[in-house]
Amino acid sequence: MQYKPCYLQLKKEEFDEKIEAGKKHLTQCTLCPRECGVDRTKELGYCQAGVEVKVSSFGPHFGEERELVGRRGSGTIFFGHCNLRCVYCQNHQLSFGGEGSKYSVEQLAEMMLIVQDYYLCSNINLVSPTHYVPQILEAVYLASQKGLELPIVYNCGGYEKVDTLKLLDGVVDIYMPDLKYYSREWGKRYSGAPDYFERASQAVLEMDRQVGALKLNEQGLAYRGLLIRHLILPGGLVETKEVLKFVKNKLSPGVLLNLMDQYYPSHKAFRYTELSRRITRKEYNDAVRYAQLLGLRLAAV
Repeated sequence: MQYKPCYLQLKKEEFDEKIEAGKKHLTQCTLCPRECGVDRTKELGYCQAGVEVKVSSFGPHFGEERELVGRRGSGTIFFGHCNLRCVYCQNHQLSFGGEGSKYSVEQLAEMMLIVQDYYLCSNINLVSPTHYVPQILEAVYLASQKGLELPIVYNCGGYEKVDTLKLLDGVVDIYMPDLKYYSREWGKRYSGAPDYFERASQAVLEMDRQVGALKLNEQGLAYRGLLIRHLILPGGLVETKEVLKFVKNKLSPGVLLNLMDQYYPSHKAFRYTELSRRITRKEYNDAVRYAQLLGLRLAAV
């Protein structure tokens, strides 16, 4: 039986309520933990995102987890700007520089339909979407009225507000957050967010409440649930173990975890001696062994 995305089950009045609540942030933005409170029609806050959506590219992407890609790829929409300042960011042209072009909500809805009907992708994968939640809510509704029926993936850095995630309850099918660090020191030093784990842990608990363990269809493709990414950093095994213990002790069994080994020094990482190298095979294997010891469900590699 084909899965029916959750947003198709929302009544129009429910969607309208979410869209209206989201739009209030465009004139007093508190979408993320930064809570800048700026009027985005007149000025820019920490993330530098305005009212119009900035998109750098969209289309099939085959570099995502196997559970998202399928034969036709994950239908990624890469947004410009970000609410984090990760010194090792591999997409800094987008997140820091805001690379891309501006699009209306109607054009964003059309992108989603192109991803579905032309590229025949497995899902709509929204990359760094936090600061555009109001526009995304409206675009998903508009696209759903024109035949959109793919699962929505919320692919974020983990630095989220629970209140914002509640606006997405019933709209997002798959949450895919990063869970980067455990300590305040690392959050502050490497992402400019000393409260990173405090906020991210609250966020993933809310995501888990909404969608639970990751569920796959007969083809092995995800259609609902929570998939957590953790990028292993050089010398970061202590941080990694604390993150994994949180996943084990606080989240639903069956939440999927991707332990990522693709770190390489990028952006400003060379200013930090400890980050100016790739991770070793031993560092990766030690992390995987610890995850296996905890009995976590790991993504296919």
